[in-house]
Amino acid sequence: MDSLKNLKKDAYNFCVLFVNERLARIQGQIKELETALTSETKSSAGDKHETGRAMIQLEREKLGQQLAELEKTQQLLSKVPKEGSPETVGLGSLVITDSFIYFIAISAGEFNGTGKSVYCISAATPIGKLVFGKKVGDVFSFNGKELSIIDVH
Repeated sequence: MDSLKNLKKDAYNFCVLFVNERLARIQGQIKELETALTSETKSSAGDKHETGRAMIQLEREKLGQQLAELEKTQQLLSKVPKEGSPETVGLGSLVITDSFIYFIAISAGEFNGTGKSVYCISAATPIGKLVFGKKVGDVFSFNGKELSIIDVH
């Protein structure tokens, strides 16, 4: 029980680290673009100059959208309950099936903790939708394979 509680906590921390690293990377890229835009402003005028500025601005907008999405993800992660052992699968649940372990929070990929692989997934993913609201003992089918829920934490 304690090891599963720790595994759940470690999976949550993995998700937090995943979001923080992506945030730092995107913010760094935005700063680089702003520096490039400033140096582009100082260079000579003309069509080449305007094209360069426009491309930098487009890239900046794209990064801004990624940043906004990531901030939504960060908000969702902050709402994940860190304690409790629900009877049904919901946000923040560690779901142990006969084949895989899932942490329902955000899509952050695979976390390897204490020799166990945990798939950090969003409730909006296909597998997340299938397990959401299920209980221990429930069986569901994913990619043609029957999976049974052994435990929920």
